[in-house]
Amino acid sequence: MADGTDFDLSGKVALVTGGNGGIGLGMATALARAGAAVAIWGSNPAKTAAAGETLAAIGGPVLAEVCDVADEEAVERRMEALLARFGRLDACFANAGRSLKRTAFHDLATADWRAVLGVNLDGTFFTLRAAARHMVARATAGDPGGRLVVTSSTSTVHGPAGAVAYGASKGALNVMVRALAVEYARHGITANALVPGWIETEMTADKVADARFAGNVLPRIPQRRWGEPEDFGGIAVYLASDASRYHTGDSLVIDGGYTLF
Repeated sequence: MADGTDFDLSGKVALVTGGNGGIGLGMATALARAGAAVAIWGSNPAKTAAAGETLAAIGGPVLAEVCDVADEEAVERRMEALLARFGRLDACFANAGRSLKRTAFHDLATADWRAVLGVNLDGTFFTLRAAARHMVARATAGDPGGRLVVTSSTSTVHGPAGAVAYGASKGALNVMVRALAVEYARHGITANALVPGWIETEMTADKVADARFAGNVLPRIPQRRWGEPEDFGGIAVYLASDASRYHTGDSLVIDGGYTLF
């Protein structure tokens, strides 16, 4: 039975890709406040450095590094640096993602398709593979356990017209975590997906600021507000904690009820 100590992340190490803003920073902040050592990767140097300073002010160990997750070699190097610094990785949140301006499918350029999948799907693959390799080796050495988490999207529930590449990449992640949940259960490693609805971040700023769009979408959200990065802090702590050790292969929808209404 879970008690207050199950959510104490002292001694645990968490990685959040895309952790320099939006949902990623919301999760990283909560993880740090719960006592975890936190590493964040981001593609923007200034933004990543600023987020690192914000997290360091909480008081725990922080590693903030620039990393393009679509670059396989960069991911491997950064994972080596993380393990050299902290000695272990307990929870990996593959959150980095990108989208494009809405484009009709028949006009979608191959380069744009590959750019989206390069970050959202390949980048998640590179990140989780590196994390899983470490976690399996640690389990084999007698220290089982680990958390693999991806950030998906409600575009996997609704048909994302004009954003086929984005929806396809996120749908693949939902299948990925179910496969990983089965494959790595014997090592005590869980795998889950977070499925955000409309969250107010830099990525959605144009949509949120569009009065017509807001007028169409907000009435469909039962809570009548946009989600905020902070809304993902609690679920991140739960998934990183011992309280979630038997919770795996799930897609957790966090959308204020948007997909229900």
